[in-house]
Amino acid sequence: MKSKSSFSIGEVSKICGLSKKALRHYDKVGIIKPDRSCGNNYRYYSRSSLLAVPVIKYYKQMGFKLSEMKEVIESGDYRIMRASFQSKLDELRQVEEEVHRNYTSVKDWYELVVEAESVLHYKVQDISVKFVEDGVYCFLDQDFAYDYRDSIINLEFTNFIESIENEITGPVIIRFPDYKEKMNGNCTHATVLQKALKPFSKDVETRFGGKLMVSAYHIGSHDNINDTYERIARWASENNYTLGPEVYERYVVDYWSSQNTDKFVTEILMNFTAPK
Repeated sequence: MKSKSSFSIGEVSKICGLSKKALRHYDKVGIIKPDRSCGNNYRYYSRSSLLAVPVIKYYKQMGFKLSEMKEVIESGDYRIMRASFQSKLDELRQVEEEVHRNYTSVKDWYELVVEAESVLHYKVQDISVKFVEDGVYCFLDQDFAYDYRDSIINLEFTNFIESIENEITGPVIIRFPDYKEKMNGNCTHATVLQKALKPFSKDVETRFGGKLMVSAYHIGSHDNINDTYERIARWASENNYTLGPEVYERYVVDYWSSQNTDKFVTEILMNFTAPK
């Protein structure tokens, strides 16, 4: 190859691993310009043109568009080169952050599905005391009317998250001020909590966890969730634990991921005082 001084478009395509269509496009935008025979107007590429291909491939690897790499390569101006690379770094940093948010959301939901699958498979309904990891959440106080679908797929909360230019991840958690009122159907207010993917202001921030709590999984429809509350209350009475009053319902699998209410998994978490 080194002994040759010119190459046809077919030869360049084979040597450089590029399609003829791509080479014609590079010619059109002026990034690799072949010579042309006066007689037949065929494209002939010099060895210098061939050596431009690895440069283009490397810039493409870095995420540069053809127009961007043409400006950098042809400028010969360090200020332009520096500005171009800085702009590309800023652009890729934004892409990296977006991909990280996407990854976090998918990972969180995957872990919820695994958790629910385990609960259903092993029929985990025993009441236990567990340490709940401390977390920072966005929150919104709102009315509660025992419409679980409306409360979990929450338009008001969705609009609120969008208004603060944020995104959410992980399970929806609803905090009720008094578990007895909740059981008796007299609860009219609740607080929706969910983790955010971007930083947010302190006035919409609340913490949850960082302590031992009574935990019980409820399997199935939320219409009979009081059955699990009653089991918790009996367990607490038998073991001389004092409950609440505040209670959290953590929706592991719910309307967001399934319409089969028989497969819903909800974790009830309650504060308690142990016997002395």
